[in-house]
Amino acid sequence: MSQDAQGRMSRRQFVASAATVAAATSAFPYFARGALADKTLRIGLIGSGGRGTGAVRDAYNADSNVKLVAMSDMYPDRIEASAERLKEIVELDARYRFAGADGYKKVLEQEPDYVILATPPNYRPEHFAACIEAGAHVFMEKPIAVDPVGTRAIMEAGEKAKAKRLSVVAGTQRRHSNVYRETIRRIHDGAIGKVLSACCYWNQGQLWYRERQPDWSEEEWMHRDWVNWCWLSGDHVVEQHIHNVDVVNWVLGTRPEKVLAMGGRMRRVTGDQYDFFSSDFTYPDGIHVISQCRQIHGCTNSVSEYVLGDKGHANPGGFISTIGQIEVENPSPMVQEHKHLIEAIRNDQPINETQNVAESTLCCIMARTSAYTGKEVTWDEMMQSDLVIAKPDYELTPENIRARIPVPGEERA
Repeated sequence: MSQDAQGRMSRRQFVASAATVAAATSAFPYFARGALADKTLRIGLIGSGGRGTGAVRDAYNADSNVKLVAMSDMYPDRIEASAERLKEIVELDARYRFAGADGYKKVLEQEPDYVILATPPNYRPEHFAACIEAGAHVFMEKPIAVDPVGTRAIMEAGEKAKAKRLSVVAGTQRRHSNVYRETIRRIHDGAIGKVLSACCYWNQGQLWYRERQPDWSEEEWMHRDWVNWCWLSGDHVVEQHIHNVDVVNWVLGTRPEKVLAMGGRMRRVTGDQYDFFSSDFTYPDGIHVISQCRQIHGCTNSVSEYVLGDKGHANPGGFISTIGQIEVENPSPMVQEHKHLIEAIRNDQPINETQNVAESTLCCIMARTSAYTGKEVTWDEMMQSDLVIAKPDYELTPENIRARIPVPGEERA
């Protein structure tokens, strides 16, 4: 079978080959498993910042037979910095480093087997849909959108991935942590009885920020400072606290019906986001979950979850009051999430985490919307909402550098 200069067969050739293998496996089911196990999996990277670069390292640590074949980012210097950090494990030819807003399309033209999506989450729905259309498996960082419209687009693309038997793994790495998996398995088996309530926290010091440089346009500044701008990150209740909310959804096996939240801004230097949120989620059967997240220096910190049952309590990260500390081998979950994706691809046993991460993202968007507006927000309202978080429609000049901050009671739901 013919191959190109990078040693890949065309997508059409691969599909034809896969069809031949599928026919053979009706009589010899071990054949496909062995054939796929020998294939070098080609990886594309879209979003070459710290998390994307780290994800490539995680993939290489997860499997010795993978190869980065293309990468992209909005800005050339970020691509070159990423390539420099990765050169000890892979030397990527400059021809396969693509800068600019359309760089992701050029990555997909290289026909990667799976793609790492690690841009600011505002771009995730567009990039994810393109990957599924191209027939690529996906590892996508959380969160998967910044607004309800984007979240529902991800859900729709996730269903298309299922129809195409494509695997999708999300960066909610606690779901790939052996200690979380074992602890939550025991909670589900009744170790603390019926769950009555829960709490979750991501309280930490101030996050990083970038002050505007003279040669940066407004848009470039926002992209380089993306974790501080709601249209790019979703605010930190969405971008970061999703980890803890996702654990609660996992424990309870469902998502909340409504939320009432509050928050505010006191210390942030750039951007238009809040410094802290406090949320009261109501789940089915009247279960309440108290959620906190904060990014302010000099305060008491906690990144954890707590579950109360009628027979005990638990920290899903490894402790159950009726049992004690959960002791299991616990390799890096950030490596394990790639290992599980790669195993699913090689064994042709698709896994698809799209719905879980989309629901957890939307839960956090609910909390943000409630805090911004000062109003109770329901799941059903979010599933019908036409809210799109767009780039601010006002100019930030040296004379007008203060972003507009949402004011409860004045913002739309």
